[in-house]
Amino acid sequence: MNLKAARDSFPAIYEGIKSQAPPHHFEFHDPFWVLITTIMSHRTKDEVTDVAARNLHNRYIDAKGLSQAKYDDVLSLISRVGFSTVKAKRVIDAARIIMEDYGGKVPETIEELTVIPGVGRKTANVVLADALGKPAIAVDTHVHRISNRLGWSRTKNPDDTEEDLKKIIPQEYWVGFNPMLVEFGKKICKPIGPRCGECSISAYCRFFSDSQKKRGIKPRDKPGKKPLKS
Repeated sequence: MNLKAARDSFPAIYEGIKSQAPPHHFEFHDPFWVLITTIMSHRTKDEVTDVAARNLHNRYIDAKGLSQAKYDDVLSLISRVGFSTVKAKRVIDAARIIMEDYGGKVPETIEELTVIPGVGRKTANVVLADALGKPAIAVDTHVHRISNRLGWSRTKNPDDTEEDLKKIIPQEYWVGFNPMLVEFGKKICKPIGPRCGECSISAYCRFFSDSQKKRGIKPRDKPGKKPLKS
């Protein structure tokens, strides 16, 4: 899919995804706890991450409390998350940096956020968009997979996918884009066994088109363009 085609078809694709994506659950809206939750989310199911983050919140309340926590205590509270021994240190260090370098307030730029150990572009963009309401596109495994299946991107690196998406998606749709695709990816565009037969955007999908061609089936016609809705 070339850039013009991607931009032209974005409104219809966006509305199709939106129509099939369940509401996203946000365990926290506070920037600090969104940051801590996202740091712990790598290679961990959302429900496990949310419980671990809630355990920390109930025990330590804020950045000051977590910055003073003992490693073993934190580890016991987040023991079910993937790589918990690494993440226990990282969340304490993140809290300390925020207290010492930013006066207890989560920084609001990607440059400052990514200085914190354990915070890459995805985590920083989640904080910016979901907690601070700033235009940013967080590319996690769902966004990366769906974008490459559609043909919006042809990359192996999520950072490159992010750059491709910024060229296609109008900035006013960046906030909320990641949570919507996460839910669409869980329900429809699954990593294994995607439900292409139920998908509202399969007519635009390179992955679906290629799979149909391999089976000798004519690709579906694309529906007419639809205006974006807020």
